[in-house]
Amino acid sequence: MKLTIYKIDGTSSSNQAELNDSIFGIKPNETVLYEDVRRILANKRQGTAKTKERAEVRGGGRKAYKQKGTGMARRGTMRSPLLKGGGTVFGPKPRVYTVGLTKKAKKLARKSALSLKAMEDAIKVVEEISFENPKTKQVTDLLAALQIEGKKVLLIVSDTNKNVYLSARNIPKVIVVEANKPNTYDIMNADVLLFTEKAIPVLELSFAEKIEEEAA
Repeated sequence: MKLTIYKIDGTSSSNQAELNDSIFGIKPNETVLYEDVRRILANKRQGTAKTKERAEVRGGGRKAYKQKGTGMARRGTMRSPLLKGGGTVFGPKPRVYTVGLTKKAKKLARKSALSLKAMEDAIKVVEEISFENPKTKQVTDLLAALQIEGKKVLLIVSDTNKNVYLSARNIPKVIVVEANKPNTYDIMNADVLLFTEKAIPVLELSFAEKIEEEAA
C-alpha cells in the first residue's frame, strides 16, 4: 500500500510512503481488538474504590429505641443499610482489575487497528517535522492545511521531539507519540493517524523486533 506524502504546507509532494501489507493490510480481528482495548482500559484502573459496610460504620452499639409502642419498625442497630449513615450493601472494595493478554494477541490487535485505519483512509503521512522553537500555531496550521483540524489526531513521530511535543500539547484532541509506543487503544481512539515520513519504518521495525524476541 502506498500513500502520498504531504508537505508541511499541506500540499502533495511527488514522493510516496510504502506501508507494509503484513501490518497495514491484514483482515482486522475484531475479537482481539476488543480484548486488547478492554485490557488497556482495565489496567489503567487504580482499583482503590472502597465503601464501608454494615460492620465498619460508626454507631449501633445500643438499641436505637424501645422495641414496642413507637409505631415504627424494630431497629436493632442504626448501622442498617436502610438508614442514613448506615453501611453500604455490596459496595466496592479495593481490587486488582488487571487483565492479561498474550504477546501474540497484542501484536495482532495493533496490526488489526492499523489495518482498520488504513481501510478507512484515516492515515496521512507528512514530511519530517522539525521546529526550531515550540509554537502551537505551527501545528494548528499543519492540521488546517491537511483538513484534519478539530479531529482526534494521533501524531506519530520517529523519535522524541521536544519542540513538536510542546507545540502540540495545548491543542485539544491532539496526542504526540513516538512510533514504537502507540498501543491499540491510542490507535482506535484517534480519528486520524498522522505519521511523519521517518516514523513508518520505526513502527514497522518495532514489530520485527518483537518477532525476533518470540523466535529466540
